[in-house]
Amino acid sequence: MKYIDKIKNSIEYKKDAIILGIESSCDETCASVVKGGREVLSNVISSQIEIHKRFGGVVPEIASRNHTMSIVSVVDEALKDANITLDDVDAIAVTYGAGLVGALLTGVAYAKTLCLAKNIPLVKVNHIRGHIAASYIESKKLVPPFLSVITSGGHTALLKIIDFENHEFIGGTMDDAVGEAFDKVAKTLKLPYPGGPQISKLAMLGENVISLPKMLKNEKNYNFSYSGLKTAVINYVHKCEQSGTEVSRADLAKSFETTAIDVIVEKAEMAMKEFGLETVAIAGGVGANDYYRQEMQKMADKNNFEVVIPSKVFCTDNASMIAAEGYIQYYYAKEITELDLNAVPSIKL
Repeated sequence: MKYIDKIKNSIEYKKDAIILGIESSCDETCASVVKGGREVLSNVISSQIEIHKRFGGVVPEIASRNHTMSIVSVVDEALKDANITLDDVDAIAVTYGAGLVGALLTGVAYAKTLCLAKNIPLVKVNHIRGHIAASYIESKKLVPPFLSVITSGGHTALLKIIDFENHEFIGGTMDDAVGEAFDKVAKTLKLPYPGGPQISKLAMLGENVISLPKMLKNEKNYNFSYSGLKTAVINYVHKCEQSGTEVSRADLAKSFETTAIDVIVEKAEMAMKEFGLETVAIAGGVGANDYYRQEMQKMADKNNFEVVIPSKVFCTDNASMIAAEGYIQYYYAKEITELDLNAVPSIKL
């Protein structure tokens, strides 16, 4: 009997199902155990930041090698912290995309190995849907519909979450993502990797006094554009250097941060009102930015909206969000994945 047939014949879909999540899409090797899609029993993250810092960014081959060295011990630690064994796991959820293909393959291969060895259901998870599911961990009472504001290194988008399985794309970036713009501006300002947190830290020391373009701000749509803003920062620095003017890096960081974030908050507010939604949730790595969290809270308070802002550890890459989305695919959609699953570096929202 094939694996998939054997698994489907033996599954008992429990509301309090225990899901082991595995995440290896970039430079963090992560494993987590989540019960019932909301209760985090363990959350282990092995970061490679110090390794890649010397190169000024993630080197894919090095990331893959380090995932290979870490994945077994990280999963073992997650199970130990949750005080369970693989025999207690109802399903294993793994990120299969989007991300660095070599890094993804490490997590996918190990998840498939465990599932085959122990006859555990395998569930494939879209990394970005994982970020959305982090909101269910933060707010145990959160249910659709709500607006999810995705802000990461690869995406800037507004999605209407219709129900646990389905969402509607409202609008997104036409070029660079906001997280990508943060990283490129950080390089322009000669800040160390990772750039996003460094921009935020420096911005706390500056003021919003440098005029930068808010791309597509006044257009009545939900699209975003960060290429022009990134270029404006680069041009500003070059002009200062050519004229011998000292660049106030703190002021430029603050001005960039304000310009980049304000348009997201403004369009989120517009979408909430147009679609008659009452709850807005942040998703993605840029959600760890303090100014963004503050401004989204202010906007929600002003309009009497509910706002879900995940803890910073659940904004950046982690396996708890993968386990939470895996639970949705397992319990609500009844989706089980065959063992021919492969890594996919690029996936649509």
